[in-house]
Amino acid sequence: MQIHQLTLKKRKPKKTVGRGGKRGTYSGRGNKGQKARSGASIDPLFEGGRSSLTERLKKVRGFKSRTPKKTVVKIFDLEKNFKDGEVVSIESLITAKIISKKDSKDGVKILTTGEITKKLTIDKELLLSQSAKDAIVKAGGTIL
Repeated sequence: MQIHQLTLKKRKPKKTVGRGGKRGTYSGRGNKGQKARSGASIDPLFEGGRSSLTERLKKVRGFKSRTPKKTVVKIFDLEKNFKDGEVVSIESLITAKIISKKDSKDGVKILTTGEITKKLTIDKELLLSQSAKDAIVKAGGTIL
């Protein structure tokens, strides 16, 4: 006799017991309780009446804009780091180490904090507040 000639003995089908069938008595539902009843479907986030995980987590409120804020450069930084008649651009601000290259990607805005006396030329890629524009023009500077 060889292995391919062997046959298995036929098994009797198992008897199903109770309404659930296959397992009998409680059919894997356990005794009593909400989950033992017919038609039981409980919200997976429900935790038996205690505060759920979502309720216990810290609530972060408010609004966060997708667009990052511009890097702020103050007028007194320009006064301190640039000579009379120089052109102020993003590249010149990076070389003067007023802003980092990483910060320049979001854009740069010049704000009026301090006084300016030098005649500077401001590049068009820089944003300015209205009062900063007025202060630069008043000092004899130009905005491209």
